[in-house]
Amino acid sequence: MPEAFLVAAVRTAAGRRNGRLSGWHPADLAAEVLDALVERTGVDPAAIDDVLMGCVSQVGEQSTNIARNAVLASKLPESVPATSIDRQCGSSQQALQFAAQAVLSGTQDLVIAAGVESMSRVPMFTSSELPRRNGMGVYMSPRMQQRYPGVEFSQFVGAELIARKYGLAKEQLDAYALQSHLRARAATQAGRFAAEILAVPARRAGEDGDGEPHTVDEGIRFDATLEGIAGVKLLQPEGVISAATASQIADGAAGVMVASERAVKTFGLKPLARIHHLSVIGHDPVVMLEAPIPATLAALKKAGLKIGDIDAFEVNEAFAPVPLAWLQATGADPERLNVNGGAIALGHPLGASGAKLMTTLLNVLRQRKARWGLQTMCEGGGMANVTIVEALS
Repeated sequence: MPEAFLVAAVRTAAGRRNGRLSGWHPADLAAEVLDALVERTGVDPAAIDDVLMGCVSQVGEQSTNIARNAVLASKLPESVPATSIDRQCGSSQQALQFAAQAVLSGTQDLVIAAGVESMSRVPMFTSSELPRRNGMGVYMSPRMQQRYPGVEFSQFVGAELIARKYGLAKEQLDAYALQSHLRARAATQAGRFAAEILAVPARRAGEDGDGEPHTVDEGIRFDATLEGIAGVKLLQPEGVISAATASQIADGAAGVMVASERAVKTFGLKPLARIHHLSVIGHDPVVMLEAPIPATLAALKKAGLKIGDIDAFEVNEAFAPVPLAWLQATGADPERLNVNGGAIALGHPLGASGAKLMTTLLNVLRQRKARWGLQTMCEGGGMANVTIVEALS
């Protein structure tokens, strides 16, 4: 049976909203990642069969097939096709899974799976709110409203529902958020992100010229304290979640290259990992963010693995209740989860986060000389992807 190998992975350091990456057009920022993957592998860029790119807010600068626009902004030849994918927060994880499926099917040999999101230049909800405000309707159809009467599909509501369902107190969420910053700070100071981060010039919106290389995730609070986190205003008066226990709005891009065994031999590539399992499920669209739990359990069963077999987990920190509920339900070792921090500290550039998490996971496996890694993330509409990889170097 054909196999799919990950042969390169890279990400930009995340930029805060209106921060050090806000001056980059998202197509140009994504193009930097595409060029870096080709440079790091030394493959013939004309041999790339396709570029699959996740992006959530596909409007404005991210419209009209951002993936193809990124190719045209890169050094890749015009012969390389590309398409854009929206599975909400899992968009670029889905891009990776589609790329792996193409290679596993034997129809393609070299595919780049990437993601990009400039939440500074294309704010969250623009793709739905801009048409609504201009009289062009809303995404909820009459049949959806009949099936879910009076329901507002909201990740903020879903996060509160998960916290309530799993008995997670505000103090637990605050402590987890602090841990995310402390782990991200420690990883940064120890240089553990260096191999995965692509340095790009800092560019702030409204400023002329490039700044110094941007190499540190801008959202990390290096002076974070539990008292400071606990003092942040709640998002809902009777809730338990604040902006401090939610993922940070961010700008960024990331990508991985997927290769067949034939491509590995042709270009003399050294695989980082092998795709062992990939799957996606649909779940409750109201609670919405709980899907990684059943998705993980189902994936492990299909893969013939137990939770204790996995050496490192990346579970997207959309909100602190998500990884905490996941830990509670799966029984995973918390010391193997998001070991270098997560989106609460590092930022969540929506469409880029799937490829970003995989890049970090591969780096963690290499540094720990570990074998198995599992990535999952909650997604709008109540879905979750799971990707399990076996490290090879």
